[in-house]
Amino acid sequence: MRSTPLLRGLLAALAIVASSAALAHPQLLSSTPADNAEVAAPPRIELVFSEHLLPESSAARLVMTEMPGMAMDSPMKMAFKVTAGPDGKTMVITPTQPLPPGTYRLDWRAVSSDTHPVTGHMSFQVK
Repeated sequence: MRSTPLLRGLLAALAIVASSAALAHPQLLSSTPADNAEVAAPPRIELVFSEHLLPESSAARLVMTEMPGMAMDSPMKMAFKVTAGPDGKTMVITPTQPLPPGTYRLDWRAVSSDTHPVTGHMSFQVK
């Protein structure tokens, strides 16, 4: 059986699509609270990604960068727990205590099945 130029072109296109899907890195699609939002103390922070995450390789760091009426020399680490959402694409950060008023930065590291870490950060303010 001889392949036609059309068949060869379709096979090449399929190979490109399949290889790009296998190399897909997780992208942050949304966060709650949203980046730069001003909110009441959230009971949890949710980051939704485009790919299923590997929970054992994904992580976060939550720090307070500013506190009203108080100068801070360096960011203050906040205690929290990181879990995976039921959809496998959501990273859930749950502070161990309510967050006091101030400005926060969340640095995250997301790893999906391609095992390449993707990092980013977001900020929000608690009233």
